[in-house]
Amino acid sequence: MRVKNKIIVVTGGGNGMGRELVLNLLVRGASVAAVDISEAALQETIELAGDKRGSLSTYVVDITNRDAVASLPEQVIARHGAVDGLINNAGIIQPFVRVNDLDYAAIEQVMNVNFYGTLYMTKTFLPHLLKRPEAHISNTSSMGGYLPVPGQTIYGATKAAIKLFTEGLHSELLNTNVKVTVVFPGAIGTNIAANSGVGDSLNVSSEDSQRSFRPLAASKAAQIILDGIEKDRYSIFVGRDARFMDLLVRISPKRAANYIFKQMQSLLPA
Repeated sequence: MRVKNKIIVVTGGGNGMGRELVLNLLVRGASVAAVDISEAALQETIELAGDKRGSLSTYVVDITNRDAVASLPEQVIARHGAVDGLINNAGIIQPFVRVNDLDYAAIEQVMNVNFYGTLYMTKTFLPHLLKRPEAHISNTSSMGGYLPVPGQTIYGATKAAIKLFTEGLHSELLNTNVKVTVVFPGAIGTNIAANSGVGDSLNVSSEDSQRSFRPLAASKAAQIILDGIEKDRYSIFVGRDARFMDLLVRISPKRAANYIFKQMQSLLPA
C-alpha cells in the first residue's frame, strides 16, 4: 500500500524508530496520527515535523489501557476522516537480568506493553481498516523474537508472540483488503533502555556495542520499514544483523543461540 495520501496511526511516535516512522511518513505525503505515552516526546515530534505538522495529529495514550485505546479510532477519524494503516511500533525491553532475578512487575509490564498493547490497537482499529479500499497493519517484532537473547528472555517471548500473532493475522486476512507485515529489527540506535525505564541495564561500552552490534540509525530503519510496507512485504528484516541471524537460526538454531550467548554474556550479572 502506497502511503501517500493515506492516514496512518503510529504507536511509539514520540521517540526513536517510532518518531522516525512518523517523520518519514509525513515526507512521503501521508497524514499521521502519532500515539505515545509521553506528551513531551510527542511535542518534540511535532516540532521536528516542521512544515509537515499540519498533517500530523498526536494522542497521549497508554496502549496498555484498553478503554483508552478503544476511544482512539473515533478521535483519529474525527481529525483525519478515516484510518488506512496502523504501525504498532511501541515497545519496551526488560531489565538486563536472568529470569530468576526478574520480578513479576517487570514481567507484566513488558508483556502488557509489547503484546497486549499491540493486540488492543489491532483489534480496535481492524474493523475500521476492513472498511477501507486498501489498508495495512505492520507489527514490530524483533530479532529477539526468533533468537534467544540471554537477559532479554521475557522481552523475546513477547516479540515471539507478536511474530505468530501477526503471521496468524496475515493468514486470516488473506482474502480481504488489509495487508499485514511483521517487522524484525536488529540493533537500532535508539534510547529504548532509558525509555523502557531500565536505565543503564545495558551496561556495555560504546566501543563494544559498535563492534558487536553495529546499530542501524533509526532513520534508516524507518526507511526500510516503510519501503517494505509499500511493497506489502510479508516480513521485513531491519539491519544486517537481523538478516544474518535469521539465516543462522534456520541453519543451526543451537549454533545461533551459542553465538548470541557469547556476544551478550558480559552484560549479565555474575
